[in-house]
Amino acid sequence: MTFPSGLRALNHRNFRRFFIGQAVSLVGTWMQSVAQSWLVLQLTDSAFKLGLIGALQFAPVLAFAVLAGALADRLPKRRVLLGTQTLLATQALTLAALVWSGHVRFWHVGLLALVLGFANALDMPARQSFVADLVVKEDVVNAVALNSAAFNAARIVGPAVAGLLIARVGVAPAFVVNGLSFLVVIAALLATNVQGHSRRAGPTTILEEIREGLAYARHTPRIRFILSVLLVVSLSVFNFSVLVPLLARNVLHQGAEGFGFLMAAIGLGAVAGALTLGMLGRRPRLRVIVGAGALACAAFLGVAFVRDFALALAVLFVVGFAAIIAAAGCNTTLQVIAPDALRGRVMSLYVLIFGGSFPVGAFLMGAISERWGVSTAFFVGGATGLLGLAVIMIASRARR
Repeated sequence: MTFPSGLRALNHRNFRRFFIGQAVSLVGTWMQSVAQSWLVLQLTDSAFKLGLIGALQFAPVLAFAVLAGALADRLPKRRVLLGTQTLLATQALTLAALVWSGHVRFWHVGLLALVLGFANALDMPARQSFVADLVVKEDVVNAVALNSAAFNAARIVGPAVAGLLIARVGVAPAFVVNGLSFLVVIAALLATNVQGHSRRAGPTTILEEIREGLAYARHTPRIRFILSVLLVVSLSVFNFSVLVPLLARNVLHQGAEGFGFLMAAIGLGAVAGALTLGMLGRRPRLRVIVGAGALACAAFLGVAFVRDFALALAVLFVVGFAAIIAAAGCNTTLQVIAPDALRGRVMSLYVLIFGGSFPVGAFLMGAISERWGVSTAFFVGGATGLLGLAVIMIASRARR
């Protein structure tokens, strides 16, 4: 079977297997994200502690992403991913057991959030760079776009299913589903015959490889620009798991089901954005990435003034659409520009910024929400993002 142009990366058998495994697992991941946020609110009723869990979950990414990128360029990526997926499955099932036993406490959730963070710190650079090993270079843009579409399709299905499940039987089943979903990824990896071996030119130390990757990024203007845009958008907009449950409960007066549908609206917009990007057939221009980032920040700011549930769904759709074009556009550009031998380290910088900035953003947004309310947090996030993008554009033009 030959897939059409918009899905051409699926013509590669190894990518197709990996893609299917990831698509199934990501539904479980989003179910756990919703269940964990709701569990923390049930245990603590605190916006600050909800933000703290987000910070704990992503702090290891902030601390170790660059080291993990160097390891991804050294080790067979398939073997690394088998280990991280096994650890992630164990984490989810442990959390399910604690909830079902009735003994779960906030510190349990915090500790397991750290475990999740350490697993993701190693998993994310290896997974991002492994994609380019599964397809020919001409299909990398399409492969990245399809992965983004799968991630955000799961953001539609996962939260909606989780919201219905939580409302009827509680949070524990969502953790079980997530734990079992990792078995599908493990099976897909075992069926994939690409190892993702190192392409190092010669024997070097880890520190030398880290310095090499950082020097390459620092001295490549296009990469510096892309990473700067990604930093602003990540800090300003990608705090959904902290702010949306507070928006649902405190502003729109919705329960778990309403929360799930709000998250699904973001996911639906993001799928539309990812598919739009995939249809381009080439990496997007920098002006498209910056424009999408600005639209995402403006829509995020607009949420501050929304008091109607249907309008919130529409605005969050726009946030998801624009934000994923910006983030996936950054991802695609880095994948295509980076040399094969440096791709793990370059993508670790993407992971460091995209995932590692979340602890800072989550902590700040949680603290602002606790003190002044979630609507103020949306306003501050959107306004800060627009200001940051303006500064980047002015600085970029000044260097020409």
